[in-house]
Amino acid sequence: MDSKSTQDRVLPFEERYRADVIALWEKCGLTRPWNDPDKDIDRKQTDENGAFFVLLRGDRLIGSVMAGYDGHRGSINYLSVDPECQTVGLGKMLMSRCEAFLIAQGCPKINLMVRQDNDKVLRFYEQLGYAEESAVSLGKRLIPDI
Repeated sequence: MDSKSTQDRVLPFEERYRADVIALWEKCGLTRPWNDPDKDIDRKQTDENGAFFVLLRGDRLIGSVMAGYDGHRGSINYLSVDPECQTVGLGKMLMSRCEAFLIAQGCPKINLMVRQDNDKVLRFYEQLGYAEESAVSLGKRLIPDI
């Protein structure tokens, strides 16, 4: 089945998808011991300027993505497509939904982070027109998840 399947639907996240989303993130290698995915979902639910989308094929959850907007830049997190369904345009479909959402918010630019050794994902974003910028990502943990 290709990405144009009439059964593929992008919908807003609902609580009933939580366990499937977390299982998908684990299957895609997105979870880390220092980040609690349940807490990340809880935090996203309080984000009034962002969106959290899921991708369904029939009744099966096969993708998800979070988009954020801080008034200056947009961000993308937890983009995931079930490995069994990758390479047919579903990630591109989720990104298009996020970009349309962010444009509607007045967002002029998206910043996103990819781990340096994740060549497959870097190539995916490059094919969508994203490019490495000369900036350093800094972080500081304010609230421990574990």
